[in-house]
Amino acid sequence: MDQVLEFPKRTIHLDFHTGPWVPDVGKDFDPERFAATFKKAHVDSVTVFAMCHHGHLYYDTEHSARHPSLPQGLDLLGEQITALHNVGIRAPIYISVQCNEYAANTHPEWLALTPDLQQVKWGKSAFRPGWQILDMSSPYQDYVADILADVLDRFAPVDGIFMDMCWDQPSSSKWAIAAMLERGYDPANELDRSKYARELVHQYMKRYRDMVEQAQRQFKPAGVWFNSRPKTNLNEEKKFLRHVEIEALPTGGWGYAYFPYVARFVRPLGLPTLSHTGRFFKSWGDNTSLKPKMALKYECCQILSQGMTSGVGDLLHPRGVPNQAVYDLIGEVYEYIEACEPYVEGGKLLSQIAVITDPKLGDNPGPSGVGTVRALQQLRHQFDILSSKSELTPYELVIIPETTHVDENLKEKLEIYLQGGGSLIVCGPAALDDHGQPIMPELGVEAHGQSPFTHTFLHAAQQVSEGLEDYGYVMYEPGFRMTALPEAETLVLVGEPYFERAFNHFSGHDYTPEDQLTSYAAAVKNGKVITFSVPILEAYGKHAAPNYRTLFGNCIKLLMSEPIIKDEGPSKLETTVVRKGTTTVVHLLSFCPERRAADLDIVEDPFPIVDMPIAVKVNRQPRRVFLAPVERELPFAYKDGYVHTTVTVLDGHAMLVIE
Repeated sequence: MDQVLEFPKRTIHLDFHTGPWVPDVGKDFDPERFAATFKKAHVDSVTVFAMCHHGHLYYDTEHSARHPSLPQGLDLLGEQITALHNVGIRAPIYISVQCNEYAANTHPEWLALTPDLQQVKWGKSAFRPGWQILDMSSPYQDYVADILADVLDRFAPVDGIFMDMCWDQPSSSKWAIAAMLERGYDPANELDRSKYARELVHQYMKRYRDMVEQAQRQFKPAGVWFNSRPKTNLNEEKKFLRHVEIEALPTGGWGYAYFPYVARFVRPLGLPTLSHTGRFFKSWGDNTSLKPKMALKYECCQILSQGMTSGVGDLLHPRGVPNQAVYDLIGEVYEYIEACEPYVEGGKLLSQIAVITDPKLGDNPGPSGVGTVRALQQLRHQFDILSSKSELTPYELVIIPETTHVDENLKEKLEIYLQGGGSLIVCGPAALDDHGQPIMPELGVEAHGQSPFTHTFLHAAQQVSEGLEDYGYVMYEPGFRMTALPEAETLVLVGEPYFERAFNHFSGHDYTPEDQLTSYAAAVKNGKVITFSVPILEAYGKHAAPNYRTLFGNCIKLLMSEPIIKDEGPSKLETTVVRKGTTTVVHLLSFCPERRAADLDIVEDPFPIVDMPIAVKVNRQPRRVFLAPVERELPFAYKDGYVHTTVTVLDGHAMLVIE
């Protein structure tokens, strides 16, 4: 376990879900041509299939699940692995877990069941195509273990095992009911079914992980990844893992807000992490499509900027020949990523701000999480997302979004953090306890119950008014009424409307006009703590009103006057900062995700940056400043602890290197 895991940099996840009716599996497979395609595309790892969602096996075995169209004597998986190894490319092995059509059809008693004893199935209807879901408390768990053992025996040493479709699946099968009763749970209780489902996953994760570790004991370490797990549960589940893989196809349902949130939660854990997007225009199954090159470049550069390695999802045609157009696209992007890697490899991402989230919310950040990530990215602040159990002392500022409940343990941790000189921003409902009172005296506020108005109006005081008009900006989301204690200062006053709208008592199209300024505060500063009575981050996530971001940024400035980056770039610009020895590297990403269909965002073009002034905080005068990977020298000045220069980025990504 003390040996270091070899970790890839540019990977392919090579889907191969092939139904039993497809007639010519592996018909045109040529090992040398297969491997050469990936080598030319700058790929160093390809995940290849042992068992797919259809439950079929793709190696030379007597097992009845062997794909019926795989030619006798063809060990497709084995030849893929050998060919890839011959050109220095890793070949982790894929095994589908809870989706298995062959096992479901031959052993329907192993199916996961709903409380009304209906089978669990994607597509729900018996007459719609969709994967059938197996129950891991049934003998199916042993079935998968036998497949895994066979794969480990045949192909040892393996480069890794990728086990897919491993979510918490409640079931009311006879095996699940018996196991729940044995543990003292009530199978009729939904919460108990969910609790058992989580315990069951942890049980088989440990079992399968131990099998891999045992098989590799005399070889190099191999990672095992259980896909479809919530990344926000990694604080608990990292004990089963050597590395992390993030599946995030922005155009495939994840959206462009998903990866930045999850990545910033995962990266403080310190585990090697790769994230794979897809070459598909939409999602898995959109097999004969290609996304625009700039979309793939943006996604891979974003992964690199978060200190992670890249993966791209593809699907191998049943005949076994990779598509050249696909690897021309991937190769062009991966060639660029490879050129960038030496500047940041082995570096440490810098963060000044910690955002505390509730892991129970899962990987979907919701409006509050989206608003937090987008506001801080657009303000160019450097931040991590943490659970309440994480260490806070490395951070200059802690932000508690609206959806984070401050319990006694977190309250005590925040008090110690403040005593040590830290700063704190608490937003909306997070500022109140279960009785509607402020969570701690350090907030310097008094609460007066929930506001009776769905819309109020924000009037910023002079100290937080930069970039804002002398105006009562509408707050679209309700908050609570709050006043500052004598020792605290009000940063934003609340205006209230004449009355709350009702079906028989309203004025105008949407909300009632402002009547008067009140004594209630929307934001209060007490020493190094700022409290919002309105859900400022949730509101930004829902409505994207720039004045919310500006106001929030002005409040951050009061508590943290020396951010790592100061720039005059557009809101589309994303930055991360890497420290590598005495060198500081700033990723500059400027792309333009655009909604072009009802449920699809896409990137087709970069957003050019021309002669943008930027200042980066470093502790000594540098000898050289340049843009990488082209290594274009930049003139600079060093003043007040900041390196000042200007940058031009025309193709979406560059790295500002300060040596």
